[in-house]
Amino acid sequence: MTESDRLQNGEPDSHFVDEHGRPTDDPARAVRGEVVDVDESGRRRRFWFVTGEAKLDWLPVSESAFLLWVLVGLLGLWLLLGFALGLI
Repeated sequence: MTESDRLQNGEPDSHFVDEHGRPTDDPARAVRGEVVDVDESGRRRRFWFVTGEAKLDWLPVSESAFLLWVLVGLLGLWLLLGFALGLI
């Protein structure tokens, strides 16, 4: 099945690459790639994507732990303001 056959059948044509630079068919393991699709008007649309993980040297904990603490801090601030304004 060629690219144009897949696009005519409504299937997007996709090319994914994993973190080691090897081609993969699994979108969940892809760190970069492209998808060619046809929109409602019949025009071809091409989408590229690249994902990456950046390490923040100044952050002593993982990004998810940091964001969890930010959420806890915002919740505490919200509660503090609620008590201060007599809304809670």
